[in-house]
Amino acid sequence: MPRPGSTIPRAPVARIMQKAGAKRVSEDAVGAMVDYLTDYATSLGEKAVSIAGHSGRKTVQAKDLELASK
Repeated sequence: MPRPGSTIPRAPVARIMQKAGAKRVSEDAVGAMVDYLTDYATSLGEKAVSIAGHSGRKTVQAKDLELASK
């Protein structure tokens, strides 16, 4: 079940899954993907914020996200 007030729109997620090769995508599958992406993005963001703070910055930069994703 998707989270209420999710910040990731469902329609683009469904299109991404279709571009990945799915002929049809159920609403449950889209909801599960939105939940997974939200969790992953939150975790990645927290790591990037930590990296920026360790570097003495308040601003998260692209290089922080690159390091956080490794």
